[in-house]
Amino acid sequence: MKNSYSLLRYCVIALLGYWVIGLTACGRREIKNINSFGTNIICFGDSITLGYGANPAEDYPARLGQMLKLPVINAGIDGDTTSEALRRLDSDVLERNPLLVIIEFGGNDFLRKVPIQITLKNMKEMIEKIQTKGAMVAVVDISSGMFLKDYAKGFAQLAKEKEAIFIPGVLAGIITNPALKSDFIHPNAAGYQLIAQRIYRAILPYLNQNSLKKKFSRESY
Repeated sequence: MKNSYSLLRYCVIALLGYWVIGLTACGRREIKNINSFGTNIICFGDSITLGYGANPAEDYPARLGQMLKLPVINAGIDGDTTSEALRRLDSDVLERNPLLVIIEFGGNDFLRKVPIQITLKNMKEMIEKIQTKGAMVAVVDISSGMFLKDYAKGFAQLAKEKEAIFIPGVLAGIITNPALKSDFIHPNAAGYQLIAQRIYRAILPYLNQNSLKKKFSRESY
């Protein structure tokens, strides 16, 4: 009788858990590796990710880690193109047990006149390698108005195709506001805080869904 009660209790808890997962996912498309068992959130990008123009601990990955209360690694390098990023993908991302990788590139490809087809090819390769490792991927769009408009469209389509999170317009209202910038392009501390908030809102539902899936996966054994 006691065993029957325990089994019934577990079934009820499991059903409630999956019901919550369903509500969390409502209105959002499924993404690949939602049940990722990695431990680190890795922000992989260029100077926007590095935090150029702000003091240490004022970059968006640092602020994001404070919001999430989870390990967040800043793997941003100033001036990086997507081709350069691919060369350091293994050491800076894949070997660091990623749970979720937030990819932010494109600005330097644009400035160096790299054909957009190459940028998208490199981005696709990054996403596929990260997903093969078992981690979730989020693609960040840094376009603003007409600036990098074609990149935004290409990144959105790529994220949809590869079942990744797409985070649009993180620089909207920043790149046109001198009070939120340190120079012509880069945010200041207040600008990076706003970017962190936007990324936080975009990824939190998936992290919550991941936590629930992992919890019930462990309890099923």
